[in-house]
Amino acid sequence: QVKLVESGGGLVQPGGSLRLACSLSGSDDSIYTIGWYRSTPGKQYEFLAHIKRSGDVEYKDSVQGRCTISRENDKKIVYLQMNNLRPEDSGVYYCNTGGCWGPGTQVTVSS
Repeated sequence: QVKLVESGGGLVQPGGSLRLACSLSGSDDSIYTIGWYRSTPGKQYEFLAHIKRSGDVEYKDSVQGRCTISRENDKKIVYLQMNNLRPEDSGVYYCNTGGCWGPGTQVTVSS
């Protein structure tokens, strides 16, 4: 079974940047699409971006242009680079593949 662990969250000021990482283990080559999601008190598992094994990507409109998703297949790591962060970007960020979720990493954007 695939195990995912997110890292890289923290407290950042508005306009700042963070790079989140999703590390995968216990997996085989059947992992194709990996996505990043955000949960807040008002919305669970909001889709943000995903990347296919081919490298094709898709973003939620509200993060398009501010976020970049990338992957290192040999290291089984998927990154989410987030720039120009806003207070409304705060939440717990999760990665997902094949129905498996990591424990999440907290992102707080506040001055």
